[in-house]
Amino acid sequence: MLQSFIRSAALGLVIAGGVVGASHAQSGASVEVGGAPMYANKTIAENAPNASNLTTLVAAVKAAGLVDTLNGAGPFTVFAPTNAAFEKLPAGTVDTLVKPENKAMLTKILTYHVVPAKATSEAAMKMIKDDGGKHVVKTVEGESLTLAMKGDKLTVTDAKGNVATVTQADVMQKNGVVHVIDTVLMP
Repeated sequence: MLQSFIRSAALGLVIAGGVVGASHAQSGASVEVGGAPMYANKTIAENAPNASNLTTLVAAVKAAGLVDTLNGAGPFTVFAPTNAAFEKLPAGTVDTLVKPENKAMLTKILTYHVVPAKATSEAAMKMIKDDGGKHVVKTVEGESLTLAMKGDKLTVTDAKGNVATVTQADVMQKNGVVHVIDTVLMP
């Protein structure tokens, strides 16, 4: 059930987002996520469906009705959990969350991964340093995340104490920036 939902959700986002094909606006070349080019002149909703490692996130965004939001002007900083991050959740969690009756909870979880600003990893690291090792950011959902460094890696800690590591930073988008993470954050 989930696999067919993911495929149809990805197709829906591709149709809604248009065809990707322009050059990377900042560097002249695209950055790749999940083996697919991500273009800085496309929105988050236009780029994400092409990344093979973000299909569960794309399906969840569609189920929550957030495609138009992530196609909006932003700016957004999105901490994007990979498929492997979703697989770390207890069995059946994703299937349960994408059911229509759980849309409010799914929306809460997804908007907890979005900060209403454009923050590159360099900016985040400066804020962390300036704040003595940790920096708290408010999410679109309303609760906070704590940014910190573990060695040379940027980490994000949720309200439950779960720690996600940024595995790919600074994927620039027309309406913000995406940082790929290895753990789903929970409000």
